[in-house]
Amino acid sequence: MKLKVFSPDGTSSREEEFAGLPTFEGDKGLQAVKEVIVAIEANARLGTHSTKTRGEVRGGGKKPWRQKGTGRARAGSIRSPLWSGGGVVFGPKPRDYSKKINSKVKALAFSRALFDRASAGEIDVIERFEIPAAKTKAINTVIGRISPEGKVLVVDETFTPEVSRATRNLERVSMQEAAKLNALDLAKYRKIIVSSKALEKIIARVNGANS
Repeated sequence: MKLKVFSPDGTSSREEEFAGLPTFEGDKGLQAVKEVIVAIEANARLGTHSTKTRGEVRGGGKKPWRQKGTGRARAGSIRSPLWSGGGVVFGPKPRDYSKKINSKVKALAFSRALFDRASAGEIDVIERFEIPAAKTKAINTVIGRISPEGKVLVVDETFTPEVSRATRNLERVSMQEAAKLNALDLAKYRKIIVSSKALEKIIARVNGANS
């Protein structure tokens, strides 16, 4: 599969063949992509939301008024769910949203997502991320030449402190290391810019998973 390879300053490019990238036919792997993305997002949920039932709300032990003769509806507690400040009926309670996904399904989903983005021309390669100093303007210029607009994910084997400091100030740009890249990362960004070393690691990871 051919990908566009840019120079470190983003001013020139060429097409290069990358033989190790995965290939798919038909719908194979699409369900795996869906399952993995759902699992990643579910595992990121804290599940700490909580409300109190009428038995957990402080107070309300005394009957507000006598049962009969007042002309009002009978009431047994000011902490009834019908009252302001009362308990909540069927409200959320702390829970664990985490989902387990088989490692082979994760590998299949990653390969399929990588194939879809690469075949759509939404993954570009840069020889290396290189800036003279930790200047946001410098890295913004390079990224702007490759992808002028939209959300961008930049991927490197490891980011230098200069590149990391310069990139983290860009709202539309996110960073991820090749070893931590997952199917959700591949799916959520409009453009993905990968360094040559990072792509080597990704290809090795895909082929290692499939072997």
